[in-house]
Amino acid sequence: MDDPRYGRRRFLRRAGGAGLALGLAGCAREGGRAEEEHGRSGVCAGEDLMREHGVLNRILLIYEEAVRRLRTGEDLDPGDVGAAAAIIRQFIEDYHERLEEEELFPRFEAANRLRDLVGVLRVQHDAGRWLTTEILSLARADRLRSPDARGTLADRMLQFVRMYRPHEAREDTVLFPELHRLLSPRELDALGDRFEEREERLFGKDGFEDVVHRTTAVEERLGLFDLSRFTPRP
Repeated sequence: MDDPRYGRRRFLRRAGGAGLALGLAGCAREGGRAEEEHGRSGVCAGEDLMREHGVLNRILLIYEEAVRRLRTGEDLDPGDVGAAAAIIRQFIEDYHERLEEEELFPRFEAANRLRDLVGVLRVQHDAGRWLTTEILSLARADRLRSPDARGTLADRMLQFVRMYRPHEAREDTVLFPELHRLLSPRELDALGDRFEEREERLFGKDGFEDVVHRTTAVEERLGLFDLSRFTPRP
């Protein structure tokens, strides 16, 4: 039976299938503890972080829709923007990025690997936190009565989207894969365990699923949840 502490890994195993197996092929734990010990799938630190980027991508889509509504004058509940920004602040900035800054970046710097990239990523984390503070401050009904405030909010969300799409893509395709060359399978296993323990301490045993549910709720209110709406029609 699955250990309830590893809710995200249970979720990934249920997602299963050949595609997932291929995606996790680089996460084999030769020499590490057997997966059966905790009933986990083969998800290690880099893959955990990449899946958290999936939440970030969904928030970026919410921001894009909010910008569109602000610029076309359509109805927009500022509470939806605030809810999305709160997920960014709590789950991405205060958890996901802190893990990168405390557990990943120092390892690359100590090994003199990807130092220039890590330096840019650190600066962008700080810029993202400033943008989120601005978005949270502006996403209020009393502030959005002002056309200037609506324009500034749209600009801040667009700046956030423009920065984080290449930011996360570079991490997913360069930084995280390099972990497999920088760390041994046993070290990756231990790092993944620390990530899971910290997530549970901050968000509870079903923390990842809860964040996904919160994100889904905002998508549903904005009419973004139906994936088929994004399919181009001939």
